This record gives sequence, C-alpha cells and structure tokens, in this order.
Amino acid sequence: MIKVVILGAGNVATHFFKAFKKAENVEVIQVYNRSEASLEVFKSNTQTTSDLAQLKNADVFLVCVKDDAIEALISKLSHLDGIVAHSSGSVPLSTSAKRNAVFYPLQTFSKQTEVNFKEIPICIETSAAEDFPVLKQLAHSISEKVFEISSEQRKKLHLAAVFACNFSNYMYSIAEDLCNQNEVPFEVLSALIKETAQKATLHSPKSVQTGPAKRNDQATIKQHLAQLNNADYKEIYKLLTQSIIQQDGKKL
Repeated sequence: MIKVVILGAGNVATHFFKAFKKAENVEVIQVYNRSEASLEVFKSNTQTTSDLAQLKNADVFLVCVKDDAIEALISKLSHLDGIVAHSSGSVPLSTSAKRNAVFYPLQTFSKQTEVNFKEIPICIETSAAEDFPVLKQLAHSISEKVFEISSEQRKKLHLAAVFACNFSNYMYSIAEDLCNQNEVPFEVLSALIKETAQKATLHSPKSVQTGPAKRNDQATIKQHLAQLNNADYKEIYKLLTQSIIQQDGKKL
C-alpha cells in the first residue's frame, strides 16, 4: 500500500484525490492546504490539516500548488523522509527535499469536469533511481500511460501543450465570439472541432492541414480579413495564415 499526502486543494489536487480514492494499493492519508476552508470537501474522506507541522508520515508527498509557490513549499518539507513530488509541467526537479521528484499529469483540469485518468499521460522524474519504481507504481495505479521525462524534456513538452491546448482553446473562444456576434449557435462548430482534434491525434497535424491558407486562396483570405472588425483577431488571422503558407513553402 502506497501512502500519499496531497498538498494543495485546487483543480489538480482534487482530481488526484478522486483518482487515488478509486485506486487499489493507494491510500490518501491526508490533505494539506494553508486555507482551512478549502479543505471542507475532503474532510469526510480523509484527514486534513492546514499546519505543515502536523503532516503525517507517508511514502509520497504530492505537491499540487501554483508554480510560483512550489519551491517555497517544498523548502519547508526538507525534514520529510518520503518522496516529495510536485505536479508542475514547467517547474524543474526541486533540490529542496531529501528525495525530490516530479509527478506531472499532462491534462487540463477544472473541478466541474470529470476526467478519465486512465487515459491521462503521467510524466515522472526522480532525483534518486531507487525512488522511480515507487512513483511508477503510483502512476500506473491511476493511468495506463506513464512516461519517464526529464526536466528539460518536460519544459519543452509543457510549451507544446500550451500550443495544443491553451492556444487552440483561445481560437475556439474567438470562433464562439464571432458566432455570437452574428447570432449563429456555437454548437454548429462542434462536429468540426471534434473531427479536427481526432485527426490531429491519428495523423501528423501537418499532413491534415486544410483551409484557405493551406490552399493559398488569397481571395478568401482577403474576404475574411475584411469581415474582422476586431484588430487583435485580424492580426492573429494574418499571423497564422502567413505561418501556414510559409510552412508549405508558398509565397504570399
């Protein structure tokens, strides 16, 4: 049985807690958060504390706090004997604890949306080779996709994830805004969004690129730009169009 203490009560911590509660051979023995109020949702299922001095002994201490708070929190855990693993994609392996590690789930989380952890890749890294099997076992208890990823690789992976997730979602928000401006239901685009995402996972995204920029259809491109009244949207359209055209080696 792997005993886990989760530090944090945000989106990632909440989803980890739910996943570990369903897992065999894993027990979340405590949840820590500096705000007592945020711990209410956990109290009926495990012990909680807002005092670091009251942390219980565990095999793994999983730090799920904001990136800019990770190192400060881990520096206060140097006395612990268990593995101290943070869950960030952009923060390197810490050097503040005795046994440092990373346990990074590559997914976007929100408390109101359930996720299937079995399909979520978990990227792990440990400062000590002997700790790797423990984290690997912990990861496999909730996911079928476990990868050993170094801090340098994870930094680049996080950047790629920003393009794949955060930027693409912003494109969806622009599309939604354009639909709303013209009284068109955004759900009309649902099938297209799903098909695009599916094709990108089954093939190289470059090989399935379509649209006026791919065709270098200047008449359609000019028509689209004329319709855009928002200056930021227009600049984004120009930049992306230029980049797609240049990717194919075509001239503007």
